[in-house]
Amino acid sequence: MPLLFSYGTLQHAAVQISTFGRLLQGQPDELIGFEQSMLKIEDPEFVATSGKTHHAIVKFNGQLDSRVSGMVFEVSDKELASADDYEPAGYKRISTTLASGRLAWVYADARFA
Repeated sequence: MPLLFSYGTLQHAAVQISTFGRLLQGQPDELIGFEQSMLKIEDPEFVATSGKTHHAIVKFNGQLDSRVSGMVFEVSDKELASADDYEPAGYKRISTTLASGRLAWVYADARFA
């Protein structure tokens, strides 16, 4: 099963229930070589649902001392497709190696991915 790393809203129980239909079991992990910032969300429907105009986003900077903490979840291919549908414009799913050595998908800044 694929692994999905979340540093933001996909860690929230309500988002997991609405996106995957279940609560995910995860373990703490870190992205190496990424930095976190905020992205202004332009989709009014997404903003209305989330209640926020800005959401966390990561971009690769290649610096080994840059780390972003989060959770890694095991998901099915169908759940991964649901996560693709959930993420608004500006995010792109990329594959990366986590601090644990596991290969996982993460949603990063599409402008730098």
